[in-house]
Amino acid sequence: MAYKIAVVGATGNVGREMLNVLTQRQFPYSEVVALASTRSVGKEVSFGEGVLKVKALDYYDFKDTDICLMSAGGSIAKEWAPRIAAQGCIVIDNSSAWRMDRQVPLVVPEVNADALGDMPRKIIANPNCSTAQLVVALKPLHDAFGIKRVVVSTYQSVSGAGHEAMDELFRQTRAIFVADPVEPEKFTKQIAFNVIPHIDVFLDSGFTKEEWKMMVETQKILDPDIQVTATCVRVPVFVGHGEAVSIECEQPISADKARSILRNAPGILVVDKREDGGYVTPVECAGEDATFVSRIRKDPSTENGLMMWIVSDNLRKGAALNAVQIAESLVNRKLLRAA
Repeated sequence: MAYKIAVVGATGNVGREMLNVLTQRQFPYSEVVALASTRSVGKEVSFGEGVLKVKALDYYDFKDTDICLMSAGGSIAKEWAPRIAAQGCIVIDNSSAWRMDRQVPLVVPEVNADALGDMPRKIIANPNCSTAQLVVALKPLHDAFGIKRVVVSTYQSVSGAGHEAMDELFRQTRAIFVADPVEPEKFTKQIAFNVIPHIDVFLDSGFTKEEWKMMVETQKILDPDIQVTATCVRVPVFVGHGEAVSIECEQPISADKARSILRNAPGILVVDKREDGGYVTPVECAGEDATFVSRIRKDPSTENGLMMWIVSDNLRKGAALNAVQIAESLVNRKLLRAA
């Protein structure tokens, strides 16, 4: 069987990566349609060895489309996802619009693909990019040792904030080298040669919304009883998010046991040598599908504690790849109609 796919937001960072992943993983599509706003109509986006001409979302009929991969922002998702689903097309949305809706499964296939069996709205949510890689690494450890608490600090690349953010990092870096003024636009402070402990808006609690997302999404995907706290930081890296993670478990845990379990877990590559360069950084994970885990070690400050370093390409596992993996799970579980 083959399926007709629509990609909404096809001109953005994640939308383009969705198109790449569909061809790279040889998804069984009969046709792929690139959709965006009316101002992007006629633009060309790469697809395999060819290109697709962008069509307008506003005028597209989804009645014969099986899956819509959507990465066009929360407001568009709120408006369009129910309308698209009403035409019989399953929507896999990358925004935060539907993640905490009780009728919408929030899915990372390596962790909770069974949640796809209950999608009354025909909408499936992709988690926040930093959450996705975190739960991939936490799942096998939680199954083995019972995680009680997670403390995570993120080191998030600028690509998570879009094209303009990547351009700003480039412009500011160049400006510093030639002694030009550095003007923050997309970010609240200079991002080049700096780190900014602020992603998304501030909440009354003092946490940012990005931090709140990680906390509540991890609980929804993995286990509502896990206590999670996060500090999210933007760093001057183009692609790839890093996370320093400490966990506290119910059962005794050792670095050797954790390392062995993670090596056998789906979607994970363990690179953990206690020597110079024996770990993975964002530069090395760019373009890769795996979630990389390094620096696995006992946490001496708490009973049954473990620390580790997690790195992944935020445009892939954090967004496009996870969405396509959800689509693959729908196919494998025979939850789609044939085109």
